[in-house]
Amino acid sequence: MKNKNDESAADFQIDNLDREILRRLQKDARRSFQDIARELIVSGGTIHVRYNRLREAGVVLGSTLQLNAALLGFGVMAFVGINLHNARDYKPVLQRLSEMPEILEAHYTTGKFNIFLKVVAPDTRGLHDFLIDQLQDIPQIQSTETLISLERPILKDLAIIDEDE
Repeated sequence: MKNKNDESAADFQIDNLDREILRRLQKDARRSFQDIARELIVSGGTIHVRYNRLREAGVVLGSTLQLNAALLGFGVMAFVGINLHNARDYKPVLQRLSEMPEILEAHYTTGKFNIFLKVVAPDTRGLHDFLIDQLQDIPQIQSTETLISLERPILKDLAIIDEDE
């Protein structure tokens, strides 16, 4: 599925100032444009205009608050590979999956699985109930394979790379 900004993003060029703005906002998205402008020795208006241009081009997709799932009662994170009976089942299955709050991400993939999910549950019993009562209740799903995450030693966002690198 194409993002509405895919075509404009392909032609969009960012320069070093844009990269520096993105780096600073990745570290702390709550920083003021004025604070960033002082560091980069430009006007606050320049930062504001550049940021809006990056959003309009689809480079910046939004601002989110990251939550600690474990501290909110979701102690288990797992990945679930789904095999569909037929590739045409993708859209109706995706609609059902989008309604399930346990699912944090869904990817349409090549290889062993048609769809790969990232899910959370309160505990292994909750994960079991989710798999049996919700996921495997979808008739278009042929089979699933679940991998429980034991640890997440690497978590990072996309690195902004200079053109010179």
